[in-house]
Amino acid sequence: MGVKDSLTQKLREAFTPESLEVIDESNLHEGHAGHSGRSESHFRVNIVSGAFAGKSRIDRHRMVNELLAAELSGGVHALALKARAPGEA
Repeated sequence: MGVKDSLTQKLREAFTPESLEVIDESNLHEGHAGHSGRSESHFRVNIVSGAFAGKSRIDRHRMVNELLAAELSGGVHALALKARAPGEA
Protein backbone atom coordinates (compact mmCIF):
# COMPACT_ATOMS: atom_id res chain seq x y z
CA MET A 1 0.00 0.00 0.00
CA GLY A 2 1.34 3.41 -0.93
CA VAL A 3 1.57 6.40 1.38
CA LYS A 4 -1.43 8.14 -0.20
CA ASP A 5 -3.57 5.03 0.26
CA SER A 6 -2.41 4.65 3.86
CA LEU A 7 -3.22 8.30 4.66
CA THR A 8 -6.63 7.96 3.02
CA GLN A 9 -7.47 4.78 4.92
CA LYS A 10 -6.41 6.18 8.30
CA LEU A 11 -8.38 9.40 7.79
CA ARG A 12 -11.51 7.53 6.67
CA GLU A 13 -11.39 5.14 9.62
CA ALA A 14 -10.72 7.83 12.24
CA PHE A 15 -12.99 10.65 11.05
CA THR A 16 -15.68 9.04 8.84
CA PRO A 17 -15.54 12.08 6.56
CA GLU A 18 -18.38 13.39 4.42
CA SER A 19 -15.70 14.23 1.89
CA LEU A 20 -12.00 13.51 1.70
CA GLU A 21 -9.39 14.47 -0.86
CA VAL A 22 -5.77 13.37 -0.46
CA ILE A 23 -3.55 14.87 -3.16
CA ASP A 24 0.07 13.88 -3.73
CA GLU A 25 1.86 17.15 -4.58
CA SER A 26 5.38 15.73 -4.39
CA ASN A 27 6.09 16.46 -8.05
CA LEU A 28 5.49 20.18 -7.38
CA HIS A 29 8.39 20.27 -4.93
CA GLU A 30 11.14 18.70 -7.02
CA GLY A 31 14.35 20.67 -6.59
CA HIS A 32 13.11 22.47 -3.45
CA ALA A 33 14.73 22.21 -0.04
CA GLY A 34 13.29 19.29 1.87
CA HIS A 35 12.43 17.28 -1.22
CA SER A 36 14.29 14.01 -1.07
CA GLY A 37 13.65 13.01 -4.66
CA ARG A 38 11.19 10.34 -3.50
CA SER A 39 7.58 10.37 -4.50
CA GLU A 40 4.81 10.59 -1.92
CA SER A 41 6.51 13.10 0.36
CA HIS A 42 4.25 16.17 0.06
CA PHE A 43 0.46 15.98 0.44
CA ARG A 44 -2.57 18.25 0.51
CA VAL A 45 -5.60 17.00 2.47
CA ASN A 46 -9.09 18.46 2.27
CA ILE A 47 -11.42 16.78 4.74
CA VAL A 48 -14.97 17.51 5.95
CA SER A 49 -16.04 15.59 9.04
CA GLY A 50 -18.48 15.91 11.90
CA ALA A 51 -15.54 15.08 14.18
CA PHE A 52 -14.33 18.66 13.66
CA ALA A 53 -17.58 20.36 14.73
CA GLY A 54 -16.98 22.80 17.58
CA LYS A 55 -13.20 22.42 17.33
CA SER A 56 -10.76 25.22 16.59
CA ARG A 57 -8.57 25.09 13.51
CA ILE A 58 -5.58 24.29 15.72
CA ASP A 59 -7.43 21.45 17.46
CA ARG A 60 -8.45 20.01 14.08
CA HIS A 61 -4.86 20.08 12.86
CA ARG A 62 -3.68 18.46 16.08
CA MET A 63 -6.21 15.66 15.65
CA VAL A 64 -4.99 14.90 12.14
CA ASN A 65 -1.30 15.32 13.00
CA GLU A 66 -1.62 12.91 15.95
CA LEU A 67 -3.34 10.34 13.75
CA LEU A 68 -0.66 10.62 11.08
CA ALA A 69 2.32 10.96 13.45
CA ALA A 70 4.10 7.89 12.09
CA GLU A 71 3.90 9.14 8.51
CA LEU A 72 4.91 12.68 9.47
CA SER A 73 7.96 11.45 11.34
CA GLY A 74 8.87 9.15 8.46
CA GLY A 75 8.57 9.73 4.73
CA VAL A 76 5.98 12.53 4.64
CA HIS A 77 7.85 15.82 4.61
CA ALA A 78 4.88 18.19 4.29
CA LEU A 79 1.13 18.08 4.87
CA ALA A 80 -1.11 20.97 3.85
CA LEU A 81 -4.41 20.54 5.62
CA LYS A 82 -7.88 22.01 5.32
CA ALA A 83 -10.13 20.38 7.93
CA ARG A 84 -13.75 21.55 8.11
CA ALA A 85 -16.95 20.53 9.79
CA PRO A 86 -20.08 19.91 7.67
CA GLY A 87 -21.71 23.13 6.55
CA GLU A 88 -18.52 25.19 6.71
CA ALA A 89 -17.50 26.88 3.47
